[in-house]
Amino acid sequence: MTRAIQFDPVQLPPEAEAMRGRVRDFLEQEASAGTFAPNGLGMTGHSPEFSQRCGAAGFIGMTWPRKYGGGERGFLERFVVSEEMIAAGAPVWAHWVADRQSGPMLIHYGRDAMRQRILPRIIAGECYFCIGMSEPDSGSDLFSLRSRAERVSEGWSVNGRKIWTSNAHRSHYMIALLRTSLATEENRRHGLTQFLIPMDSAGLTVRPIHNLTGAHEFNEVTFDDVLVTDEHVIGEVDMAWKQATNELAYERSGPERFLETIAVLHGLIHAAGQAPEPRTAEGIGRLVAQVATLRQMSLSVAGMLHDGKVPEVEAAVVKEMGTNWEQALPGTARDLVPDIIVEPGNREQLDEILRQATLIAPKLTIQGGTREVLRGIIARGLGLR
Repeated sequence: MTRAIQFDPVQLPPEAEAMRGRVRDFLEQEASAGTFAPNGLGMTGHSPEFSQRCGAAGFIGMTWPRKYGGGERGFLERFVVSEEMIAAGAPVWAHWVADRQSGPMLIHYGRDAMRQRILPRIIAGECYFCIGMSEPDSGSDLFSLRSRAERVSEGWSVNGRKIWTSNAHRSHYMIALLRTSLATEENRRHGLTQFLIPMDSAGLTVRPIHNLTGAHEFNEVTFDDVLVTDEHVIGEVDMAWKQATNELAYERSGPERFLETIAVLHGLIHAAGQAPEPRTAEGIGRLVAQVATLRQMSLSVAGMLHDGKVPEVEAAVVKEMGTNWEQALPGTARDLVPDIIVEPGNREQLDEILRQATLIAPKLTIQGGTREVLRGIIARGLGLR
């Protein structure tokens, strides 16, 4: 059975545009105070102090229930805040995963005691999460996960490894997807369960994986008889596949999927000046049209999430197309640069932006799911497999 991929038309309401003014004022004040230098290159800056100020300003947990300290605002207002933070290169990485996907997972599937204990700390910018999905020899193929949680008298004993775990070394908790029973031939999705695992648990080891820039963002996490109590089970045992795919809809569809290297486009436009050569103007125009389209698609997914929908396929399309655009952007810019007369100082600045973006680009394929897995999701959504 086939189905169309549907991106609902969405326009930002007045309250979202008002929120844009608030967050821009906040970022201007922070930059003026020297807490960060706007650069538009990724969102890897990790600053607990900045996260706590975001919490105090009401920029974390914006859509969450008030009884946990949330703002009960709409997803479109949150979209605007995310967009502005990423475009400025604000150091939001400490709270980003907890705000984007871990908190909503706990709200939908966690136990109330868990929510009461953790959600207010996330909202205050004081509690950080990592995601335990990918594994060695499995990558983004979650059906093939082998890390196990086995029943013991005290709860569950966890053994195995997770890899490419962003910020595991600086997180308080992991939401881990683990195998709790064997899948069946009829249902490969059976047998997976999500657990909330404190990162200071006995038997849990974090090893760094340095990227091409030499930065320590990714990690390998090993579990050796890590004990997890029943209170830390998220949702139903053996039935977490639907939960995990819902979680990935949050992860894959946001503005971070096309804005991590936006500084390249800014630098290119600045270098081209007011009267660029026709080839340069055409190239920049194509890039602007492409990113505007990606933004509208991402905004549409935010609107669907606001309406309670689970746009799994549409989120995969945003991630796949956004990754391709971001990875191609440095090369496209380099192809246009020879047609631009750049002053020496600006040339050095543009070259540095291109260098940084080129080093960032490879990791974009890994985070949020590889293109092979994403294309499989899209194909299934279209009824092609």
